[in-house]
Amino acid sequence: MRRPFKAAAPVKEGPRANNEIRAPRVQLIDFDGSNRGVVAIQEALQIAEDKGLDLVEISPNAEPPVCKITDLGKLKYQSQKKAAEARKNQKVIEIKEIKMRPNIDTHDYETKMKAVRRFFEEGDKVKLTLRFRGREMAHMELGMALLNRVRDEVSTIAKVEAEPKLEGRQMMMVLAPR
Repeated sequence: MRRPFKAAAPVKEGPRANNEIRAPRVQLIDFDGSNRGVVAIQEALQIAEDKGLDLVEISPNAEPPVCKITDLGKLKYQSQKKAAEARKNQKVIEIKEIKMRPNIDTHDYETKMKAVRRFFEEGDKVKLTLRFRGREMAHMELGMALLNRVRDEVSTIAKVEAEPKLEGRQMMMVLAPR
């Protein structure tokens, strides 16, 4: 016999307010920011109701919990605005990949290095990949020398996040901006 699907109870977001507060006594902060001290929860709810505002639990883990008399809708709105502002200002760091060969020509190398510098200016990490083909596998030291040359050139603007390592026919190194 199949049991009917029972959805989990919805999880309430944000601070507890008014009758959701379970502590018998609370540290009360008045609507103007003054500390009223430790009062019974019923008294705090009555004060909030008289002002036409809500009793909001600010610090639930304190002993006793800290509650403030404020407008709950306004508090939620301000926290949403703050979160949106924080999201707008954050930068997502991407990893850009530059592929080279161990016997790269000087002009090609300079072009790749120009791109590497531009990525660092944008705040992104750079993954340098050297691909070895055929007999190039016998001369790993050329690849290592090339990666060391790149490291030395960008040492003022970047730091090595992952040292050069060989994986199959590829040698990789990750650099991050300082």
